[in-house]
This record gives sequence, C-alpha cells and structure tokens, in this order.
Amino acid sequence: MRITVFGAAGNTGSRVVTEALARGHEVTAVVRDPSRYAELHPDAEHRTGDARNADHVTALSVGQDVVVNATRPAPGHERDHPAITRSLLSGLAHTDDVRLIVIGGAGSLTVPGTDGRLAIDDPRYVPAAWRHIAEASNAQYEALHTADTRVAWTYISPSALFEPGTRTGEYRLGKDELLVDADGDSSISMEDLAVALLDEAESPTHHRTRFTVGY
Repeated sequence: MRITVFGAAGNTGSRVVTEALARGHEVTAVVRDPSRYAELHPDAEHRTGDARNADHVTALSVGQDVVVNATRPAPGHERDHPAITRSLLSGLAHTDDVRLIVIGGAGSLTVPGTDGRLAIDDPRYVPAAWRHIAEASNAQYEALHTADTRVAWTYISPSALFEPGTRTGEYRLGKDELLVDADGDSSISMEDLAVALLDEAESPTHHRTRFTVGY
C-alpha cells in the first residue's frame, strides 16, 4: 500500500512509519519543518506539509491508499487537535477513497465496572497533568465521529499508559471500554499500537468507528 503519515517524526508516527516500511509498504513521511528530515526513516519519502492545511492534506494524499494522523499538539496548542481532524476530512474529501486512520486518546473510553464513567474523569487513568491533552483528544474524536463526511475513517484509542516500549506483536482489541489487566492497569506500547494500526490498514474491520488496543 501507499501510506502517508502526518506527524512522522513524533514518537508514535515514527513507529508507524517503521512498522509500515518493515511490511513492505511505500511510506510518505510528512513533517511541518524540513529541518526534521534527519529524524525520519531513510527509506520513507520525506515531504513537508501541515495537517492543519486542507490543501496540503489533499496534495499529500492523492494517489495514496491510507493517511495516518499521528500529530500531537504542543502544550498550549491542544485546540489544534479537532481543527486538524476537520482539515484532514476536508482535504481527503477531494481524493478518491483514501482512508483515514487517526491515532487519538484514551480519555473518551469508559472505565470497566463504573457504569459508564469516562477515563478522563478517573485519575487512575488520566492524572490532572494529562487532562488538557485528554480533553483535546476527546474533542478530536467528537469532531470525527459527528462529521458529515464520505471519508472512510477509523479512530484508534490507545490504552491509558501509552509510551515507547517493546514490539511484542501481541495486543487485545476493544471498542469503547478501556482495556485493563487483572490488576486494573491499562497500557500499550507505541510499537504494538503501530502493529495494530497496520493490521487495521491491511485488513480493514473498523469502518467509521473507533477501536481501542491494549494488553
């Protein structure tokens, strides 16, 4: 497949690029600043573009099979999250059936055994220091699943603890409820989320809906 990754130099985006290349896909790695080309995988095509600009999205997506949004706004710019979502949808509407996969957050997932309490409201899973980005991710998801669009999209919510780690190739899938282990912990490595994302890209099963991934 031909895959464009926005936010390709970030922690999550770089792992998606690596996983996609390892599977033999053609990857266009997009960053806003060309000075970051040195951080990108050498086997990807390096391009400059801004996911907040719908024209950039269109230009970098025409002829592709899948576009991945792995962008993460800097502190103080959390409101960019839903705006980027709307820009991606607008830009992809001018392409021929390019699929969109958005890497989001865990805050909008419900906590098991709590009668629907959201993870963002449970400090075990979203500490106060993470609340700003969790709120932005919830707004990102809201902008996506309420959009009136013909774009085929999928939203991936990681587990509560989402950080660089090890690629095991193993994970569990869920839908709208946080995945936890026997001790109540919720986690997934960025490497294994990239595995789940590429599995979805290769064999689409979540059409215009969200799924979550965890151990």
